[in-house]
Amino acid sequence: MSKKSELTAEMNADGSKNRFGRRSILTHWQRNNLAVVIAALLVVGILLGAMIKNYYYSSARQYLISRMNIVTGALVSSDNNTVNYTSQIRSLVEGYEDKEKVELMAISADDRVDITSSGFSPSENMGFDDYKQAQSAENGTAYAIFDMPGGEKVIAVTSMISLSGCEYKALRMVSSMKNIDHQIFLLIAGMSMIFLIMIVIIYFSGRFFVRSIVYPVIRIGEIARKIAKGDFSERIEKTGDDELGDLCDSINYMAQELSNTESMKNEFISSVSHELRTPLTAIKGWSETLTAIDDPETFKKGMRVITSETERLSQMVEELLDFSRIQDNRLTLIMDTIDILAELGETVLIYQERARALGITLDYYEPTMLPFVYGDKNRLRQVFINIVDNAIKYSDKGGTVSVEAYEENGDICILVSDTGIGISKEDLPKVKTKFFKANHTRRGSGIGLAVANEIITRHNGTLTINSEEGVGTTVLITLPAIDDGVEKENKPTVDVELISSDRDKTGK
Repeated sequence: MSKKSELTAEMNADGSKNRFGRRSILTHWQRNNLAVVIAALLVVGILLGAMIKNYYYSSARQYLISRMNIVTGALVSSDNNTVNYTSQIRSLVEGYEDKEKVELMAISADDRVDITSSGFSPSENMGFDDYKQAQSAENGTAYAIFDMPGGEKVIAVTSMISLSGCEYKALRMVSSMKNIDHQIFLLIAGMSMIFLIMIVIIYFSGRFFVRSIVYPVIRIGEIARKIAKGDFSERIEKTGDDELGDLCDSINYMAQELSNTESMKNEFISSVSHELRTPLTAIKGWSETLTAIDDPETFKKGMRVITSETERLSQMVEELLDFSRIQDNRLTLIMDTIDILAELGETVLIYQERARALGITLDYYEPTMLPFVYGDKNRLRQVFINIVDNAIKYSDKGGTVSVEAYEENGDICILVSDTGIGISKEDLPKVKTKFFKANHTRRGSGIGLAVANEIITRHNGTLTINSEEGVGTTVLITLPAIDDGVEKENKPTVDVELISSDRDKTGK
């Protein structure tokens, strides 16, 4: 990739607008995927934070309630008229052993804190929601979390007591939430740090992954634009065996095929130009000759040449028109029940004189009768003419062209074989491709077989070619026969074998 391309890719990968005014894939990923990940982590973090806080606060509440149950349980178990509960509670509160963590208070009948384990009276602004709730609670116990005037958060649990002769009606435990809040803060901070690290890892790994896609895509776009402009020389370097690698292979294959098609098209134009120029030159030359002489024999010879070359030009023009119709899907067939032997016999009759003039033997093995075929007789005759003409065209003097028709498994088979120059193994798969011409020393436009194959395909038939270079070529055409007016639907596959020049004259 050039330096300019790298800079362009870098700018696009960083999220800036590309040459078409659109944002890059990385920007879309940041806006969509990364935003979703961050939002999901944020929701998970809030839920986890709430769960952690709830867990610790519930633990603190349960701890105070359990401590309170121990204290009140001991008082209730010793309930009798001989015990001075006021003195016992006062002694319990003043000597409370866990007063460093929990402050124990005794609430008198006039709803005020009379004594505390710390020895200090509580502030007047201290909340008493737990006490108020405990008075109406079924079990006589309630808790509350509130902030002290100094800003410290505390949790308080109040339990109502009812002892005979006692001045106090409730005990209250208060504990600071400072350590718990600090612990919660550390856990949430640690969790937030983990989430932040996860986001950073996801961001950079995603950025690396997206860039690993963006750069090849940019390169593919550059190559595709060059291909669109007709430059098929460059190929995309494949970096992996993934979907991008498959895309690179597809683009490279497309470029290769387009290059081949372009080459064949250029060769086709050159070949057609030559094919048109040759008969035009002959027609022009003989026209000038005929206007300058007064010899009947020369006149007849010249007119034969002009007629022959005119027919040749007409055939080439028809091939070009048919090819254009096929490309535009405008090729129409006039279907009817036809005698295939009549069309094939007329084709052989047309080429017998030409084959004799070229020193080529044209053998026709005609059966007594064949079933009818449903098709377009003019188009099928066009196919037969093209195949027989090719067989003669690519045969040398002294060669043999054999034409045979027979029925096999409900199909009509037309077999045309020659002992000509044959087709190489490399060119054989391409001979039915448009513009392809295996041998440039022989006349022809290179689209005749492509048109013939399309016509046979539209008749639900097959056109199969087998050839060996230096030995000859065999073309097998199969068409579904008509059986009592119904076309056979299931056609078997017919193997094509190369027919040698010493073929049995019986045709079997």
